[in-house]
Amino acid sequence: MADINNLPPMTADQRAAALAKAADARRTRAEIKALLKTGSLTLAEVFERADQDDIVAGTKVFPLLASMPHMGKIKAKRLMEELGIAENRKIRGLGSRQRENLLATFA
Repeated sequence: MADINNLPPMTADQRAAALAKAADARRTRAEIKALLKTGSLTLAEVFERADQDDIVAGTKVFPLLASMPHMGKIKAKRLMEELGIAENRKIRGLGSRQRENLLATFA
């Protein structure tokens, strides 16, 4: 892990660009969770997006599952334990079998 004291200094423009990029990533993730919650987007569609979009691929699986209709945090945690998925796993870190099992659960 990088030591904060050893990071190169950033210019004001670089800092502003980094903040804008982070805000965009948060907005994208919130949008996906909201679409999942309303049923406008399926988990399969999220996985397809993750194959093309790094922001989506870097989204943690637990908050996605918790935002699914009729799921919640407790059920999401139990499901992830049953499928052997770590709570901090991101979409890009899922194995093919884990993806298949999740898709089968919500099919």
